[in-house]
Amino acid sequence: MVAILDWATRKVLSWRLSNSMDSSFCVEALKEALENYPVPQYFNTDQGSQFTSESFLKPLKDNNIKISMDGKGRALDNVIIERFWRSLKYKRIYLLEHESLVQTRIGISEYIDRYNSEGIMAFRGEPLTRLLCCCLIQIVRLICFGFIA
Repeated sequence: MVAILDWATRKVLSWRLSNSMDSSFCVEALKEALENYPVPQYFNTDQGSQFTSESFLKPLKDNNIKISMDGKGRALDNVIIERFWRSLKYKRIYLLEHESLVQTRIGISEYIDRYNSEGIMAFRGEPLTRLLCCCLIQIVRLICFGFIA
């Protein structure tokens, strides 16, 4: 599975589910996000083969997007997407027994729709957690982009 998230809002802009390790489903998700949302200045991925392939990097380069790939020992680079994966797994995937890839896709779609429409706090709720999340977002912005919004 691949998901393209907006770091500022944490909304899932596009996603794809595949049972293969090729890059085509990742490229589809990337192109959908680039077609439907403002082009970002930076794009962060891990160093998986799907994300280092020329077919994935080409749309980023064509749009003059700066590419950031997680490095060893850079835990904050992907904290937002890793948190999303954890929440998706524990709040949807592991709780329900999907009998097919189609059912899994439907379940993930329902989760993402709720996640996007109700916001990240729909899954948390504690005021302190909200404050810590806002602080973490600001720290990540400062480290990665050199500014605090």
